[in-house]
Amino acid sequence: MNVQHTYLTTDELAARIKYDPRTIRNSLKDSVLIEGIHYIRPFGGRKILYIWEQIEQDMASCAPAMLPMATA
Repeated sequence: MNVQHTYLTTDELAARIKYDPRTIRNSLKDSVLIEGIHYIRPFGGRKILYIWEQIEQDMASCAPAMLPMATA
């Protein structure tokens, strides 16, 4: 079984879900978005790539109150 993933940078994810990139980095990462499930650090580096399919699935299945509101 060949699983395909769409990997996004923080800025690309922010554009898709209409959040400020700072909100993703400061509020969502490691509280709502979990390493190994929602994002990876390729080759053990500092760069973070978000896994779109997992994030999309979790957004559709969770209660609206679980995601904080976007900041201006």
